[in-house]
Amino acid sequence: MNKDTKIYVAGHQGLVGSAIMRQLETRGCTNLITRTHKELDLINQSAVQDFFATVKPEYVILAAGKVGGVHANNTYPADFIYLNMMIEANVIDAAYKSNVTRLLFLGSTCIYPKAVAQPMREDSLLTEVLEPTNEPYAVAKIAGIKLCESYNRQYGTDFRSVMPTNLYGVNDNFHLENSHVIPGLMRRFHEAKLNNDAEVVVWGTGTPMREFLCVDDMAEASLFVLELDEEIYQANTKPMLSHINVGTGKDVAIREMAETMKRVVGFKGELKFDSSKPDGSKKKLIDVSRLTAMGWTYSIELEEGLKKTYDWYKTINTQESNL
Repeated sequence: MNKDTKIYVAGHQGLVGSAIMRQLETRGCTNLITRTHKELDLINQSAVQDFFATVKPEYVILAAGKVGGVHANNTYPADFIYLNMMIEANVIDAAYKSNVTRLLFLGSTCIYPKAVAQPMREDSLLTEVLEPTNEPYAVAKIAGIKLCESYNRQYGTDFRSVMPTNLYGVNDNFHLENSHVIPGLMRRFHEAKLNNDAEVVVWGTGTPMREFLCVDDMAEASLFVLELDEEIYQANTKPMLSHINVGTGKDVAIREMAETMKRVVGFKGELKFDSSKPDGSKKKLIDVSRLTAMGWTYSIELEEGLKKTYDWYKTINTQESNL
């Protein structure tokens, strides 16, 4: 991509989309196309087709979608499958019809089976049953992968997919019920510090292992994959030009992550674990050898990423308190 290449970032205000925007702006890209939900409803097929026909982007990064933690997935399963499938179908089909040069679809490693071997390889997709709590979201993301594969096979398009591990960072969702583990825990530690609480309780035993990737690394990896030479991409995603895992390739116990979070936030109380609450899967780690072989590895360690995220979170809370 050149600095004046017309790039449409769908979902530019979200966690990943905003990080990709920062990366593109840092690189000096000057022809970035964005639309808010009010300006363009991506579940409206005719509106999406009209937008692509009029604007004619050269590259598309599809980071738009409905996301949330376990509580949100359990509460709004219809929203998660319907909204995500409609967005993917509309954008991918419009990209094909308007002759987009290249498209990058962003998914999630929840696409992999519940009982899959660790670390999770790309070829384990659709080999076993999915985790029931987020199955609708996972099915939608699998559909996005298969849409890209199918358009590539039938029409010769260059549509690519990346599947990130657990992400966190600037512009995350810090809702106490609908957020993922890192932003939810960061908010609880922050509020406990302000209230001088004696303790923060974390669900489960703290022993499950999880992999975390800073969203700024994810943005860098996304652009790396998007800009890969077509022959290199095809050679590393055979036999079906499928998806690529993006992560650190290493995991950490929830207890260790929580202790690091406590240190970053500066909470002085006790950290306790409620073993009566469910742990979830004992281990979730992805195999990143495919991406590593192509030349990309992560650079932001967990504590560094948490510090950057918390610095941003404090500025948001200060702004809100001054309103």
